[in-house]
Amino acid sequence: MKPELLAPAGSLEKLKFAYLYGADACYVGGTNFSLRANAQNFSNEELLEATTLAHSMGKKIYVTVNIVFHNDDLEGLREYLQYLAQIKVDGIIASDIAVMKMIRDEKIDLDVHVSTQASITNYEAALFYKELGAHRLVLAREASREDIKRIKAETGLELETFIHGAMCTSFSGRCVLSNYCTNRDSNRGGCAQICRFEFAYLKDGKPLTATPFSMTPKDLNMVPFIAEMMAIGIDSFKIEGRMRSIYYVSTVILIYRRLIDKICNKTLTSEYTSYCLNVLNRVANRESTPQFFDHLPGTNEQYYLGRQELSNQDFLGLVIDYQDGVATIEERNYFEVGQTVQFFGPDIETFNYTITEIFDADGNAITKAQHAQMIVKLKVPRPLKQFDMMRVKMFDF
Repeated sequence: MKPELLAPAGSLEKLKFAYLYGADACYVGGTNFSLRANAQNFSNEELLEATTLAHSMGKKIYVTVNIVFHNDDLEGLREYLQYLAQIKVDGIIASDIAVMKMIRDEKIDLDVHVSTQASITNYEAALFYKELGAHRLVLAREASREDIKRIKAETGLELETFIHGAMCTSFSGRCVLSNYCTNRDSNRGGCAQICRFEFAYLKDGKPLTATPFSMTPKDLNMVPFIAEMMAIGIDSFKIEGRMRSIYYVSTVILIYRRLIDKICNKTLTSEYTSYCLNVLNRVANRESTPQFFDHLPGTNEQYYLGRQELSNQDFLGLVIDYQDGVATIEERNYFEVGQTVQFFGPDIETFNYTITEIFDADGNAITKAQHAQMIVKLKVPRPLKQFDMMRVKMFDF
């Protein structure tokens, strides 16, 4: 069975790109009750628009209702859940038992996916949530191969696992560093990502290391184990990143879409797997690794001293039109005549192209595109489609 590929979407724009680039489903947050308070998030009207779009494309949409609720947070929850059922979202992602109990007691027509914030790593906990009416379990990122197999065998529930994105230093959902250091509640959407901060490592007031100390894990990347995870019977593969850009979401989703498809049609090669790893390790500003699935993480899965997280400038432009061999590009980062770039998209094979001419929106020849979102035209002999992307030349494929 081919697993669902589940993408993050922090806005309507990101939702559309995720679906176009191969996601089977997206998860989004409303303006309340969602753990990514700093994401753009969706108003009720936008949730209706997003749900209508998803279903028109034959896709699914899940809404996060995954904060840890305090008494004041419960105000308006019942009405919100009823609204989500009314617009027919495909499920909600919840961590708090209060939400699940309310759905059960009020007979609200919503499938419940238990959030990774519940930190499920064993089958007894999984069975508990099954009794509460859970339809799917989003397992803890810390679940191992054997944990996953046992939970699947004992529960028969749909299982969803993260395959790519940021990791939490603590067990997901159990961290209070943000609360302690910044008075922002990590379990109610306000995480300040203190684990990404750098700290002076002192003894008797004197630094013990020449570089600052950090405690942050490297990102998750499950490319080497996707085939095995499919064989286990995991139902949904989840990408983290509602705060990420359209370029990041599109790149990561397209890589995993093609990887899964190649596994299914038995055309995957070791060369293509290496290509996937190279692209994914470049698109983010942190290194990535499989983390907990195969073994407990050690020093190779963690940052301690002297890491760099540089902003990625690889996204050069977005194709907004293509006619008669001319691509109209909305520029996102600097490029110039003579530069070799790559075009990629959901319906084309990635290809290299050396820029020989650039024209501005009025047809005047220019030598470089250097203003964000300026409109330029390139003569590109291979057909392109709206929403294809142009990036710096990367790796052979």
